[in-house]
Amino acid sequence: MIDFEKLGKLYLGRLFNPETGEPSEVPVLYDSKDLTTHAVCVGMTGSGKTGLCLTLLEEAAIDGIPALCIDPKGDLGNLMLTFPELRASDFQPWIDPAEAERQGRSVAEQAEAVSTLWRDGLAKWGQDGSRIARFREAVDIGIYTPGSSAGRQLRVLESFDPPPDDIDDDAQRDQIIGAVSGLLALIGIDPDPVNSKEHILLSNILSQAWSEGESVDLGELVRSISAPPFDRIGVMDLESFYPAPDRQKLAMRINGVLASPGFSAWLQGEPLDIQRLLWTEDGKPRITILSIAHLSEPERMFFVSTLL
Repeated sequence: MIDFEKLGKLYLGRLFNPETGEPSEVPVLYDSKDLTTHAVCVGMTGSGKTGLCLTLLEEAAIDGIPALCIDPKGDLGNLMLTFPELRASDFQPWIDPAEAERQGRSVAEQAEAVSTLWRDGLAKWGQDGSRIARFREAVDIGIYTPGSSAGRQLRVLESFDPPPDDIDDDAQRDQIIGAVSGLLALIGIDPDPVNSKEHILLSNILSQAWSEGESVDLGELVRSISAPPFDRIGVMDLESFYPAPDRQKLAMRINGVLASPGFSAWLQGEPLDIQRLLWTEDGKPRITILSIAHLSEPERMFFVSTLL
């Protein structure tokens, strides 16, 4: 068996020999230190981009590296379909009866075929069920569905908390812009940080609260729109920039979204705590899948802006 169990080296397969059209015996070991900044995976449809990224996540997990994954398509849940024994009975609950019928097989026969495919495929790359077991033992995997109870629920928005004291001014401004942009997108308002009066007003409310080290909960935010804790924005007085009747309309619009039954799902579940999403309480690394395939585009923007 190929020796690819080297800490910090991620096993991606074996070098392909274009002359023979077959993989060679030389393993491809990717240095995890090369994944400390940004990367992009590019390829044609069906070329294996998702498979490669799943492999990277699995290999990193075996080395004790956690991952926080935003899943816009719903593909990453396959990381939980790991069966060390590779028994047909393990696969059978996940077999699509329609696919089995297209193959001219019963569900049980299709499960046996898939089990054999996995077993032979792993063996081809010098692996077996013991490596699946190692992966399962190394990491905790969870699927969260923000704004829905289909998976683990995540309490995304309860308050806008100030960033740590050691964060610089530019980073704090970016956080304010992201938080306000996400909220405005959720209620259908163009989140332009320069030209949107709504964005400028909300940004100033958050900026003042955060400068004093205070959180702003949703109720306080709505009330502050009607009665902001300042009387000027830039060089203009508040009423000239954004008259009270218009501010009241904005407050009512946001309050209407917050009061809707569908929004309650955003306020339930585990808190949006990055450390808890990366590590269990006993220090075990996690692969946290944040599935957003069910969300509308404004909801996706709201969630991703809040997360980042």
